[in-house]
Amino acid sequence: MSIEFTDVERFAAKPLLTVSLREDLGREGDITTQAFLPPTQMGTVKIVSRQVGVVAGLPLAETVWQLLDPTVQVRRLIADGSPVAPGSVIAEVTGKVTILLAGERAALNFMTHLSGIASLTAKFVAAVAGTQAGIFDTRKTLPGWRILAKYAVRAGGGRNHRMGLFDAVLIKDNHLAAWKAADPGNTMAQAIVAARAKVAAGTVVEVEVDSLDQLRDVLTAGPDIVLLDNMGPALLSEAVKIRNAAAPGVQLEASGGINLGNVAEIAATGVERISIGALTHSAPALDLGLDW
Repeated sequence: MSIEFTDVERFAAKPLLTVSLREDLGREGDITTQAFLPPTQMGTVKIVSRQVGVVAGLPLAETVWQLLDPTVQVRRLIADGSPVAPGSVIAEVTGKVTILLAGERAALNFMTHLSGIASLTAKFVAAVAGTQAGIFDTRKTLPGWRILAKYAVRAGGGRNHRMGLFDAVLIKDNHLAAWKAADPGNTMAQAIVAARAKVAAGTVVEVEVDSLDQLRDVLTAGPDIVLLDNMGPALLSEAVKIRNAAAPGVQLEASGGINLGNVAEIAATGVERISIGALTHSAPALDLGLDW
């Protein structure tokens, strides 16, 4: 698959790109290249993969160099979302050698991080192939990187959960504890009804449960999604049966303790969604390099 940056992602990237170049170049610039390389020398370098994975972040690398010098030319040989192997040439970059070297680390920092997220996501997506389960990210992202990290998840074939607290309702255990503290008689189902009444029409309302009894309670209120927290395959299978009988239109989301070793078994239970924080908070960088 291939994926392209939207205006939203370009806007989110601007402050990160600026900070990245500022922290690398300071006020003096790249004093190493300035010390002995001719400022007019031209060259071409290649962005090359050292590992098997999935690429993401090419538009960011391109922008890094063009912020330093608009005359730099980046020729993409593959698109974001494409698989790579050791030795795969991802892009060729042509411009003044001092500029190419000054932007090297910033460009690769963006690409290795986002490609790592895309690569890990692709492994989870491949593991659940043939089931109805989609792989979803979470809000467990580095501050300021969320929009870009979620872009990388899509590049790996995954799907995006809510972007933040502002675009969907997700009633979690601490919300419910506060709800009960306000009135011990309050139920989880009542919390869903109360939330639905306050938010705009069409807003997704999701609730987290950690037992089958809680699932039965919340299904009576018609949430869009029920998050099944830290349930093993046996409980998840039972939860699917309960949902199918009581409210087949409600989607079920498994979350908590999910890894590449158990995700296929979890997907086989019949849940529609599997959310994994590790996609964005623990993905190892994909090893990419800049070669002459």
